[in-house]
Amino acid sequence: MRKLVVFNHVSLDGYFVDANGSMEWAKMDVNDAEWNAFVAENVKGEGPLVFGRVTYELMASYWPTSMATTHDAVVAERMNRAPKVVFSKTLDEASWSNTTLVKGDPVAEMRKMKKESGDGMAILGSGTIVSQLAKAGLIDEYQVVVDPVVLGKGRTMFDGVTEKLNLKLTQSRVFGSGKVFLSYAPPGA
Repeated sequence: MRKLVVFNHVSLDGYFVDANGSMEWAKMDVNDAEWNAFVAENVKGEGPLVFGRVTYELMASYWPTSMATTHDAVVAERMNRAPKVVFSKTLDEASWSNTTLVKGDPVAEMRKMKKESGDGMAILGSGTIVSQLAKAGLIDEYQVVVDPVVLGKGRTMFDGVTEKLNLKLTQSRVFGSGKVFLSYAPPGA
């Protein structure tokens, strides 16, 4: 069975988007060679990237641009080359390279996708999708980067989760920039 991983940034007060729905605070220019090497290494996977509509549109408006290639060529190359899945009931088409548009129920569709052969999948951003798949027990690993910023208001990636999710810490790493990487898995995973 394919593994499904979430990779998201959160603020110190637990938000993954600010009160305006922005994640710009997570892209602050980090002059931390160790962090930058970690990011470059982390994007080497070959499996599909999974998005909800909002995150997909944000990513599709940036990564195929010359600005993305100039600022972060390694990540831009991976983002543009990777197979992508976007869950949306409102999009009519998904024009970013290698993207499959899925209009069906994310939980039912992800159950099917996890049974297929192939590389693991990674959800980026996409809090609505994360909360739906978390409630259904379909996420195998939560990779969270805690950024040294307090937003005061925003939305968590678990909005809508009403049952407790017990998780175990499987990995942690602190970076000179103050960012902290934490990886959690459900018990038994």
